[in-house]
Amino acid sequence: MRGPSTSYELKRAVNHSVGYFWPFPHAQLYSEPKRLYELGLLDLQAEKDGRRRQTYTVTDAGMTALRAWLAEPTEEPLQVRDVGELKLFFGEFAESKDILNLAREQIEQHQERISTYEEMQARFGQREDVAARMVPLGLGLAIEHAALRFWQDLEKERS
Repeated sequence: MRGPSTSYELKRAVNHSVGYFWPFPHAQLYSEPKRLYELGLLDLQAEKDGRRRQTYTVTDAGMTALRAWLAEPTEEPLQVRDVGELKLFFGEFAESKDILNLAREQIEQHQERISTYEEMQARFGQREDVAARMVPLGLGLAIEHAALRFWQDLEKERS
């Protein structure tokens, strides 16, 4: 999302971009702009009539803070919150057919995600205005392909 946005527009933009690898609770997408406004990192324009939408814009201080955060070293390891992997961890308590079904479900889910990412690459891959945002999509595809191979191998092993 670029330019002024309402919390609702931000939520929609997140769901179709960063939300693929960094999910946000919807409540946070509505409360966080207010917090950032109070810190002086966002500006707020409120409609006086009609729907009384509140539109937020990044301030100069907000852009400075964003650039400072981007320049900081990233020391956190890759975080994965995967229900399929969690179920597999506790697989010793499951029936073998349930693990096989889990593998098949995961194969389908990862194939769908790969398809979605490839469609995004085809649609936006040549656009200069989104080139920087397409780079993480490559990482997402690599992770999805690795997960797909893992679950396919597990399915073969358990079949």
